[in-house]
Amino acid sequence: MATVELRFSALPEHVRTARLVAAAVARRAGVDESVLDEVRLAVGEACSRAVGLHHRSGVEEPVRVTLVEQEKRFFIEVGDGVGHESAPDAPAASGDADDSTEDAMGLAVISGLVDDLAVGSDDLGGVIRMSWPVAVHEVAV
Repeated sequence: MATVELRFSALPEHVRTARLVAAAVARRAGVDESVLDEVRLAVGEACSRAVGLHHRSGVEEPVRVTLVEQEKRFFIEVGDGVGHESAPDAPAASGDADDSTEDAMGLAVISGLVDDLAVGSDDLGGVIRMSWPVAVHEVAV
């Protein structure tokens, strides 16, 4: 099992880098080429959401992205340092209805791109977990 961890300051300009890294690692893991755009878009949405949550909440910890290659699935976790406010039904940290709508829209976009999606939290904050199947390559003997 190979793991790549990426942490970046909650700045919008770093989201593009996270998308590029995720696509490169997904390709190497064996995710089908036809799905790589979905991986890029889902990671971009999840990271943009985390950046927005950090800004609205005044959180200074970095956004966390973990990419895990397993035998049959490729997993990506995007973590924010906000905590329970990042759960899908929780109000935005600022209490602004526009922020809640934007957060819900981001989650709706991600759910349209990913079949295996979980939104929750861990000890460090909120987490979006996504996974895609990996093409199984048979080795000729």
